Amino acid sequence: MRLVFALALTLALAACEDDESSFVRPEEDSSSSVCEDCDDASSSSVKSNSSSSAKSSSSNKESSSSVKSSSSAKSSSSVIPASSGDLQSSSSNKESSSSAKSSSSAKSSSSVIPASSGDLRSSSSNKESSSSAKSSSSSAKSSSSAKSSSSSAKSSSSLSSSSSSYSHLRPLNVELLDQYKTFVDERNGRSYYYITIRGKNSKGEEDSVIVMAENLNIGKMITYVKDQADDTTIERYCYDRDTTNCDRYGGLYQWAEMMQLPSRCNTESCADLIQENHQGICPDGWRLLTQEDFYIVLHADNNKYGIKGVRSEVFGGQNSTGYSLTGAGYVWNRRLENIGTATHWFYAEEGTSLANERAFASTTTNSGDIFTTYEVLKTNGLSVRCVKLEE
Repeated sequence: MRLVFALALTLALAACEDDESSFVRPEEDSSSSVCEDCDDASSSSVKSNSSSSAKSSSSNKESSSSVKSSSSAKSSSSVIPASSGDLQSSSSNKESSSSAKSSSSAKSSSSVIPASSGDLRSSSSNKESSSSAKSSSSSAKSSSSAKSSSSSAKSSSSLSSSSSSYSHLRPLNVELLDQYKTFVDERNGRSYYYITIRGKNSKGEEDSVIVMAENLNIGKMITYVKDQADDTTIERYCYDRDTTNCDRYGGLYQWAEMMQLPSRCNTESCADLIQENHQGICPDGWRLLTQEDFYIVLHADNNKYGIKGVRSEVFGGQNSTGYSLTGAGYVWNRRLENIGTATHWFYAEEGTSLANERAFASTTTNSGDIFTTYEVLKTNGLSVRCVKLEE
């Protein structure tokens, strides 16, 4: 009987061992259930000790992270566009909170981190998303600054172009355009408008003069605080030391420079050197303006406005004569004065009272009937007009 019981107990124990050996523990099942084919988002959540509860817990964490980064998710493709290779996101979810923080900047960072043709690993890219967003903002400002700079450069360029493309037709009388002719000074290629003005001379006789409708502009610019003392070359002053003012209004010259006499003639009389039809710095075939020439201009047949009929409309005149005086300003006692509002011009004549240091000149302003002829210091810098020699 005991033998039968022992045999039965042995068989029962053997059956129990077979059932236990076929049982798989949850821990072992969990450790062997890592998904090789799943995306990296799920693999980062599988590092737990339970199969279903661990996944659920990880999913909940990911869901929370996804909610936080939802605003940046839409722009993540623009911040880091998909590449043609693998896009690893194993560390992407770990950095989602920092990506969410930079979501407001992410929209503009597409140009900061463009798509690559090879592997683009979001682990390193997302770690830098915050700094990239900042960089994007900085780049945007830089771009704006660059545009502003470009705009300023264009503006500066436009201003320069505008100055250099000044129209010399502007001061002229448009009603007399068919009476103006042009002449080119071969010394510097400068073109001048000139016109024939018919009127009466100081004797009351019919007379005419062919005169430039612009002030002469020739020579090397020097500072107006120095004398034009180099007798080997023509020197000029430009208002504000700006050659565009010389282009618009003509150069400003001391009397001896205008006359092309030795610079000492600014402080001593050189009456014996003055010639009839004195050429001075005028081009070949032209001579310097005299008081008699200007008398004819002022008493032109079609001028009923006095000095206003000699001034350009842009200089407060009527310009009925076509002479077109403009507000060139002048150098007076080593100072620049009255550009746009007044002008002085020399004649090829020394003064009568103090011939050693003075010469005749005239002046007018942009308002009223002011017109004066008087003796001024030869060292002042005034405008110059030229008259065409009769052929």
